[in-house]
Amino acid sequence: MSSISSTPPSATPDQRLAQLTAWLDTLGLVQVGSRRPASSDASFRRYFRLDVEPALRAKLGETLIAMDAPPERENVPAFLHVQALLLEAGVTVPAIVAQDVPNGFLLLSDLGTTTYLQRLDVDNAPFMYSDAVDALIKFQLASEPGKLPEYDRAFLVRELNLFPEWYIGKHLGITMSEEQSKQLDTVFEAIIGNCLAQSQVFMHRDFHSRNLMFLDQGNPGVLDFQDAVFGPVTYDLASLLRDAYIQWDEEVVLDWVVRYWQRAKQVGLPVNPDIDTFYRDFEFMALQRHLKILGIFCRLNYRDGKAGYMGDLPTVADYVRKTCNRYAVLKPLVRLLDTFEDKAPQVGYTF
Repeated sequence: MSSISSTPPSATPDQRLAQLTAWLDTLGLVQVGSRRPASSDASFRRYFRLDVEPALRAKLGETLIAMDAPPERENVPAFLHVQALLLEAGVTVPAIVAQDVPNGFLLLSDLGTTTYLQRLDVDNAPFMYSDAVDALIKFQLASEPGKLPEYDRAFLVRELNLFPEWYIGKHLGITMSEEQSKQLDTVFEAIIGNCLAQSQVFMHRDFHSRNLMFLDQGNPGVLDFQDAVFGPVTYDLASLLRDAYIQWDEEVVLDWVVRYWQRAKQVGLPVNPDIDTFYRDFEFMALQRHLKILGIFCRLNYRDGKAGYMGDLPTVADYVRKTCNRYAVLKPLVRLLDTFEDKAPQVGYTF
């Protein structure tokens, strides 16, 4: 594999693009001048779609995707490691066509342009989610301790702390009292205790409608998997069915959860044998994720200038309130939020 000189941490996006173009030129696989943005996300990665050279299209397809992942910001070896685990498990993921790992460049097969989010509707959702659950179960069945980083207590705490820092502190402009901080910590401990008590499996961490591609064969294609860890069995199901970008009626979600639980039990996954307890685990896990997401969306807005995610705050906030109101140990969080709203300056997208 051809490579170029190491990219300095201070390289600008335009410098990165010039280096990516130079690398692609050495491969002779794509028409470099056809490069156009393929997608954007909340990370420092960028993706470009390129037309394949005509003589290679029968082998490689019409287009390929170039990934620019600055090595000082993104973990390309982790991407390659998890891609191999998913592929071995029988999950559809982009193939690695070429790589320049030291510089953070990959050339990948193209899984198309249609995300689950773009295609999902009331009529097709049961079938599409059934395919997604099949893929999820394949990945979970391949689980082996030690193959991925552990989603441990420190990890959970670090993620939950994004909520008071960026949502409560930065977005609402609230400085909590010592007593309020203790009340929030008590709720956090209940969430953490539940999550750590769950059985552990391979966990994608962002298994939702923007990272699943609708395919005619091998549906779904799975993207954005480089942050996978070994963690609670309900996490990816919560990410899928309590999606920050699309919301379904709760009775429908419950039905889908039960269907997953039944299938998971049949194939020997370590789900709780009691459906009521499993559903509670699912809800606590989803709550942990939603509190983290509220913090992340606000951080993306205030720190990184990515305001587009703020429009999804109301959906996530609605999940938080509904879940907390169903469990006595979580209700103090709702009371805290009521107090914060009364005191907060006039800002948009509050609870």
